[in-house]
Amino acid sequence: MASAPGKWEVVKKSKKPGGGGSGAGKRGGAAGRKALQEANLPRIVPAPVIKPSATIFELGFEKRTKKQNKEQVPPALAPEQQTQQKKQNAGKQAKKSPAGDAVSKQGKFRSLQDALKALDLSELQKELEKSQNMFPENPSVWVKDLAGYLNFKLQVPRSDPTLCQHTHDYPYCLVSKELKAIIKALLEKSSGVLEIFFDHCIYIMLQELDKPSGESLHGYRICIQAVLLERPKIATINVGKYLELLRSQQSRPAKCLTVMWALGQAGFVDLTEGLKVWLGIMLPVLGIKSLSPYAIAYLDRLLMMHSNLTKGFGMIGPKDFFPLLDFAFMPNNSLSPSLQDQLRQLYPRLKVLAFGAKPETTLHTYFPSFLSRATPNCPSDMKKELLNSLNECLNMDPLSFNVWRQLYTKYLSQSSLLLNHLLDSWNSTSKKMRKSLRETVHSFKVTNEEFSLKGQNNAEDIESCDMACKNLLHKMKSRGFPWSRLLLVVLLFTAGFIIHDIRTHGSFQASSSARILQHSGLLAVSQEAWNKVSHFTLEGYSWLERNAPIFYSHMVHTLGPNLEFAWSKTKEATAYISHLCSSQIAWVWENLPWFIEWLQSSIPDSVVQFIEYLKELLLFLYQKYLLPTLESANNILETTWQQIEDSCNGEVSWDCMKRHLASITHAAWTYLQNTTLAVKNWALAMISRH
Repeated sequence: MASAPGKWEVVKKSKKPGGGGSGAGKRGGAAGRKALQEANLPRIVPAPVIKPSATIFELGFEKRTKKQNKEQVPPALAPEQQTQQKKQNAGKQAKKSPAGDAVSKQGKFRSLQDALKALDLSELQKELEKSQNMFPENPSVWVKDLAGYLNFKLQVPRSDPTLCQHTHDYPYCLVSKELKAIIKALLEKSSGVLEIFFDHCIYIMLQELDKPSGESLHGYRICIQAVLLERPKIATINVGKYLELLRSQQSRPAKCLTVMWALGQAGFVDLTEGLKVWLGIMLPVLGIKSLSPYAIAYLDRLLMMHSNLTKGFGMIGPKDFFPLLDFAFMPNNSLSPSLQDQLRQLYPRLKVLAFGAKPETTLHTYFPSFLSRATPNCPSDMKKELLNSLNECLNMDPLSFNVWRQLYTKYLSQSSLLLNHLLDSWNSTSKKMRKSLRETVHSFKVTNEEFSLKGQNNAEDIESCDMACKNLLHKMKSRGFPWSRLLLVVLLFTAGFIIHDIRTHGSFQASSSARILQHSGLLAVSQEAWNKVSHFTLEGYSWLERNAPIFYSHMVHTLGPNLEFAWSKTKEATAYISHLCSSQIAWVWENLPWFIEWLQSSIPDSVVQFIEYLKELLLFLYQKYLLPTLESANNILETTWQQIEDSCNGEVSWDCMKRHLASITHAAWTYLQNTTLAVKNWALAMISRH
């Protein structure tokens, strides 16, 4: 029996006396030739690192392995027979090798474009029809035949596993429309086995990479891209399995990069799936030297393709974000300086993805990790980013203050840095944040006093925090000079002084204010300005009286026919459109009742009940408040009008209305004077107290 796949051992049997004859020798020789021929056949050994779930391809390999294990090993041959057998096998291999080389040389094309041009689509259709006829209920065989045929026909020199020198959709972008239609139609027929087919393509690609002169893999790459173009979620079903594969194959970068390329194709269709792939298999291997360049290049291309990041909100959490922060800003890590700079350029977009659509409710979950990293000894660039992020957390999410209070005693040095940063950026903080910050600083002050009394070991950090708290409290208490209030007080004093002066002297001309203005020349200047304004106003009004009718008649004469023509054309266009869309309008009127019924049936009962409540509320307000208010206003207006008629002796004239307006104005002006005088007296009393 076979002790291991691909290895044979000789099973020695006990010889019976008289049992060895010429017939037995012939049978032994024939069996030996048969076993050796089977042993010389190319062996297909299943790769132990990845097992597609229940694929027909894997089942076929299992059957072949079981069949080989069941074969009996023939008895040992005589030395002469072994020599003769070796010569025969050597002759056969010498005859076969030139033919095989010729086939491989004939199958190679200089470029993939040439190979696709030489592809016979009619022959491909025949092969696929033949496969479907032979296995009508096994679509897994159809798609595997498609992938195998394409890969066999599209043989070109091997290229980089990641295809970084090409566009993201290479090689699928070179496929003709006819071939795309064939592939898409077959995939639609085989929609139930696409997950198995995807694993099969990766499985075969990894097997070909084990061969020193294996085939190029463009046929399988095209099939992978076609599958993920229709079903991108297939790539993220078994991410954990592929991550184990990458970790076990770190010494084989070509295999790892091939798997990363295959799974990464889903991201160019769907940003969410692309982030799942990157976070699932590329972030864990970011520190590996041979894999890091492609991981960062893929992330750069992914975020560049999807400029709208809203579809990726919720994919990056604190567990994934802070390793990226460390890779981007922490020096002397496993990334090279160029890769670190490239990742740092991507960091702002990753930060937007991490904070999500509602940062005001999520930033408090990021605050502890930001605070723990903001040590006095961290690099300057990282310290700046951490302090700005902490400030952003406090400014946008009020719950961050609660988290800070809980962590204050644990991170005293970090809190000291943050307090000083808030002191330096005080002018950019919002009023809402200042209120919460005042409460937090007061609680910190109490904690600092308790620690000082207990005599803690970290006295230097406590003293630094206490000094920062004092400075912040002083900054909160000290406000800017109240220029607006001072201006208001000056205006009030000036108005009160002028009014008191006029009341004391009886008129404005006899008042001290008028004499001061007259001596300073301001009164003459103001009178001259008023006269000029009045003069130009009267001139403008007279010019409008003279020229407005002329301009109006000229515009009517010039624009009238054009406006009438435009109006007639508008009516014609409206009639034409209504006639043209008469069937659509009739359809809308016919289906409108059905749509209303459907809308009523689709609206939840809670919404209908809410509308009823709202209707009752509006009706109640209308009956209880709006109608009485309108009736009261109407009665007041009628009473006022009746009083005006009575005061005018039953006839409302312009002279009577002028007398009423004058009396109302005089009463309002008297009330304003009294109010201003009262304010002035109050202000003088307040000043005299101090």
